[in-house]
Amino acid sequence: MTTQHIALPTAQPADVGLCPERTQRLMDVLRREVASGKLPGAVAMVARRGKIALFEAVGQQDPATGTPMQTDSIFRIYSMTKPVVSVAVMMLVERGQLLLSDPVSRWLPEYANQQVATANGLEPVKQEATVQDLLRHTAGLTYEFLGDSAVQRQYAQVKIASRERTNAEFSQTLAGVPLQFQPGSMWGYSRATDVLGRLVEVVSGQSLGAFLQTEIFEPLGMVDTGFAVPPEQHHRIAEPFAHDPDGGVPMKVLEPRQVPAMEGGGGGLMSTAMDYSRFLQCLRNRGELNGMRLLGPHTVDFMTADHLGDIPVDGTLLPPGHSFGLGFAVRTHLGLSPVPGSVGLYYWGGIAGTTFFVDPALDMVAMLMIQAPNQRDYYRPLFRDLVYAALL
Repeated sequence: MTTQHIALPTAQPADVGLCPERTQRLMDVLRREVASGKLPGAVAMVARRGKIALFEAVGQQDPATGTPMQTDSIFRIYSMTKPVVSVAVMMLVERGQLLLSDPVSRWLPEYANQQVATANGLEPVKQEATVQDLLRHTAGLTYEFLGDSAVQRQYAQVKIASRERTNAEFSQTLAGVPLQFQPGSMWGYSRATDVLGRLVEVVSGQSLGAFLQTEIFEPLGMVDTGFAVPPEQHHRIAEPFAHDPDGGVPMKVLEPRQVPAMEGGGGGLMSTAMDYSRFLQCLRNRGELNGMRLLGPHTVDFMTADHLGDIPVDGTLLPPGHSFGLGFAVRTHLGLSPVPGSVGLYYWGGIAGTTFFVDPALDMVAMLMIQAPNQRDYYRPLFRDLVYAALL
């Protein structure tokens, strides 16, 4: 990890169809939140037509030491790891190394003969989960922190969140726990992308970290992205408040200074606003950045299409007017949702508060990097409202 990479081109807000005053208001609101003691600090980025019109840091990188936030501060991006790993999987699909219709057990035999937990005990799966099911969270898996079902309690009992297992050991452990749903029957946000991380290893013959480094990070110039932060960059790590400003229990966040055994495909990466902007701009360009092509344009369109159709959604993570593609939530209706955005917009975020969205119809990419786990459900829609308000 170094700090040398080619920056994306910049523009004045008015030159790319953003109101200068309203763009500045976005930063004023973030400053207000920092001043009120609700937010340690933030980095905001808005780009249109391939040019960055807003890229600013506010507040503190580390509230314990008073270190100011920098635009190159390093954040735990948690589930913003999922789109990166989903792209890695689709790169392997494009190379003819696997099919989305492949049963997961073709590559990871531990997932053969799985059973589903029901009110009447265990029953066999009706149809095996496929690679597509993993990408769109319909593989019957769950997350231990999303509820208190018998399966979720088992995830907790086997310490499925441990970073001390390798990806191979994680996959074996997870496969030994029954499924929460029949594969293909329900959208349930889950550890599926962690399984995809192991799938990448088996299909590519490389560790997940090595594959991402050589196939995505190096080509895109993402020099500060990885599963741990090296010692010489520790001074750049953004930290949350030690005490939750709203009086809640502070969420224990990942320790980026330790190299984990598990390179978690669902939530293990650390990154910077500029690094992740490069990844997002590559997606916005339908798979290419600065002459480096990761995916064909039709593959990106396919990933950001609705892959659920009539499959019901478990929980409240997908807002009204949205569905899910291969690694992203996708907007299907102009209305219904409580936040603005064009049909075809795709987005996701991380549990510590980081969030992004890409709006192809408006040729816009935006991202907010914060470490405020318990306030994420407030800052995500707030940021979205402010960005759309700035459009001319």
